Amino acid sequence: MSASMNRRSFLGLSAAATMGSLLTACGGGGGSVGGATQDIAEVDTDSVKLPLAETATLKGLTSFPAGSESEPNNRTIFKRLEEKTNVHIDWKTIQSDQWADKITLEMSNVSTLPDFVFSAGFGDTDLLKYAGQGVIISLEEYIDKFMPNLQAVFEQAPEYRTMCEDEDGHIWALPWIEQLGYEKTAIQTIGDMPFINKGWLDFLKLDMPTNVDEFEQVLVAFKDHADELKKEFSIEGDIIPMACILNDGDQDPYILINGFGEGYGDPDRGKHIAVTDDGEVVCVAQSEGFKKGTEWLHKLYDQGLIDPEAFTQEWSTYVAKGKSGRYGVCFSWDVANIAQVSMDDLIAGKGWVPLPALEADTKNITPQTASFTSGFDRGRCVITAKAENPALVCSWLDQMYDPFQSPQNNWGTYGEDDDFDIFVLGKNDDGEDMLQHAPLGDASPVEVREAECVGGPLAILDSYYGVYVTTPDDAQYRLDWIKDIYTPDMNFKYCYPNVFMSSDDTKQVSNLMADLQKCINTFKSDSVMNGFTDKDWDKFQSDLEAYGIAEFLEIHQRYLTEFLDNQA
Repeated sequence: MSASMNRRSFLGLSAAATMGSLLTACGGGGGSVGGATQDIAEVDTDSVKLPLAETATLKGLTSFPAGSESEPNNRTIFKRLEEKTNVHIDWKTIQSDQWADKITLEMSNVSTLPDFVFSAGFGDTDLLKYAGQGVIISLEEYIDKFMPNLQAVFEQAPEYRTMCEDEDGHIWALPWIEQLGYEKTAIQTIGDMPFINKGWLDFLKLDMPTNVDEFEQVLVAFKDHADELKKEFSIEGDIIPMACILNDGDQDPYILINGFGEGYGDPDRGKHIAVTDDGEVVCVAQSEGFKKGTEWLHKLYDQGLIDPEAFTQEWSTYVAKGKSGRYGVCFSWDVANIAQVSMDDLIAGKGWVPLPALEADTKNITPQTASFTSGFDRGRCVITAKAENPALVCSWLDQMYDPFQSPQNNWGTYGEDDDFDIFVLGKNDDGEDMLQHAPLGDASPVEVREAECVGGPLAILDSYYGVYVTTPDDAQYRLDWIKDIYTPDMNFKYCYPNVFMSSDDTKQVSNLMADLQKCINTFKSDSVMNGFTDKDWDKFQSDLEAYGIAEFLEIHQRYLTEFLDNQA
């Protein structure tokens, strides 16, 4: 694993003053917002050792995907955990698609806070805000005393502990870690992977495009031969040569512009930054490649080659049209979530295949920000200051970091009384229990996992595969695609690392990004749809300057420079 930046973010003086009144008794390790203050030094480890002699009840808040089981205690994973620990969780749940709207209200209502928020997914701004308000407690002392499983993860991969710490060494949340690959072969280096319908290519006797001109010709062929494609593949509805959702994470098409100009593309659709080989943080929206690539995408749209609903459609609409077989090219984390294709066909390279990097002025793929340390969510789970027994909460949450438990929480489990299990229980080479992924068949990986997994804080390290769990088939073919198709064209040395900025810098970056992201995303959508003039481009650049792009880059540059200095 790559070493992580030894950078720690700090709370402002006002935040420290607020915390001081709440956490003095615990040395920063506990607090009271209507609950009982707990002195960690006085807590006997044996008193929270699991399983408990008598059943205890804790209160938790979590989310659930729409259409899946809404009561966590009805899920097999939590049933087994209660039997194993003798801890009952009284859950409050929020549907996942309503989480963003409701969680802020939940956190502001101090009197009704649970002991912990299991699937918080808080960003740095949220963590530092709630820490400053005394709503959540710092966890480093509890981790060291009551969380041996998480300690073992940090000992094996110490960069993750560093990534969790602020400048004072406080850890305000428990992380989600999913290692699959490493640095330029990590599964997270590309989110918006482009896929092309190989069935259509073969039927029309077309070669895989290697540059933007050939790609355009392929899309034109899909459009011109729409009637033949519909008849051959029994398609209802219009043929859509290229489908996407502008400015929507993994469905965004801007990975296609990597070959223009400097080759940056738009790998960070939250901040729109990249790092040069000289270690300079740049805004990709200020680059010549961004300008030329956007002009080219407008050319495709103007020819009717891009779905006209690409600017407004929701995920459900995008999937529905894809499952109807109408797409020639689409973008997603996994095409199996969009198109009607089996995992066996994907592994065999049939039906749908990844579209390689397209050459224009150059040929390049820029990895996504923070992807070199694989999957990491710093703010996955928090313990509130309302918790009367945070030591017990931490002891229970530490079970999520057991290397046999984490894969189940992340993907699903085994031995259920239904038609499908994510895992079967097998043996590793040493004859010990190992979770073996069951074939997914034609089922969508997202849907079957949502039915069983529970998410929350967990850690899966590369060293676990083949010992505690097999690599998921859909992850393995994606890892193979990245390694074989995309990694050879990842020409830049760096991607921006996962850094925990100070409270002041986090707040300022968030404030600046609110305007900058709106400005950039609006330009992308308007320009792909309607085109733009040199005057429009100059106005766009002036707007970026007015919204503080220089300060935004300067803040990011400071953290990158420190990170690189610590690597030297």
